[in-house]
Amino acid sequence: MKNFVLSLVAGLVCSAAFAADLAPAYHLAQSVSLGAPAKWDYLVLDPASHRLFIAHGSEIVVVDATSGAVLGRVAGIVGAHGVAIVPEAGRGYAANGKKGTTTVFDLATLTAVGEIPCAEDPDAVVFDPVSRRVMVMNGDAHSVSVIDPASNRVVATIALPGQPEYAVADDRGQLFVNLVDRAEIVRIAIADAAITAIWPIPACERPHGLTMDRASRRLFSSCANSHLAVLDSDSGRSVAGLPIGGKSDAALFDPVRRLIFSSNGVGTVSVVAETDAETFTALAEVPTVPGARTMAEDPETGRLFLVAAEGDGARLLIYAPGP
Repeated sequence: MKNFVLSLVAGLVCSAAFAADLAPAYHLAQSVSLGAPAKWDYLVLDPASHRLFIAHGSEIVVVDATSGAVLGRVAGIVGAHGVAIVPEAGRGYAANGKKGTTTVFDLATLTAVGEIPCAEDPDAVVFDPVSRRVMVMNGDAHSVSVIDPASNRVVATIALPGQPEYAVADDRGQLFVNLVDRAEIVRIAIADAAITAIWPIPACERPHGLTMDRASRRLFSSCANSHLAVLDSDSGRSVAGLPIGGKSDAALFDPVRRLIFSSNGVGTVSVVAETDAETFTALAEVPTVPGARTMAEDPETGRLFLVAAEGDGARLLIYAPGP
């Protein structure tokens, strides 16, 4: 028994050392004032233009992700939440959380060009390049509004069994939505506007972030109770559960470095390494700022973007890899 305990302890020490060796280091490279108010939600990076779109109170602030310069602002958003970019259409879509609509804006001029009625409490917005549809998660309405960017009209409304929080498309015509009030993930066939599966996440309390490794077909749902759930996106099978920081609100997958990130309201970013489709390792926590709960990442540079309060305003924090 003594030898077994010693071996177990040695194994745990080696595992911890291995995780520490893998853990990437990050440093605060830049800080950009966004101005008042001290309200923000989702951050979305357009990889093609290297522009960052930040939901900020009554506007969308657009920042150059390379230089940190503020390029412009989309005004007139009433309760900014989700943003989706459709580059080929030259349009962006921003949820008006307090109006039940989605604003369409021109990516070149950053001016609003239309408004689409959705449902109560539009929140997250995602674009699927395969079906060429924009999907709006209506929180209080428990539904998804499906928008055709060609006509800028809602072509379908999908009723959900609970409150949607975030969503991710798999580039195969399917949308995955986590339900924050039921700890479930719903799979939707976008073309049919139909639910094809509902999977429980038993260890998860109030799932918020949702991201995906499309190559390994793994879903990663970050939960408010310091838990990251890993599911098989084809079967719904629970693959793994890992510790993360508390009050997670966003999750991202970096396909270049095969890392999963969770931004946590407690003031950390949790980093998890994916070795293969069945093997994941929780790495070190990156210190950020309390309240910095939403996030974007540039897979090309590995830089992380978060927003935190600064007095009566908000500030963009840019973290770069390296000590």
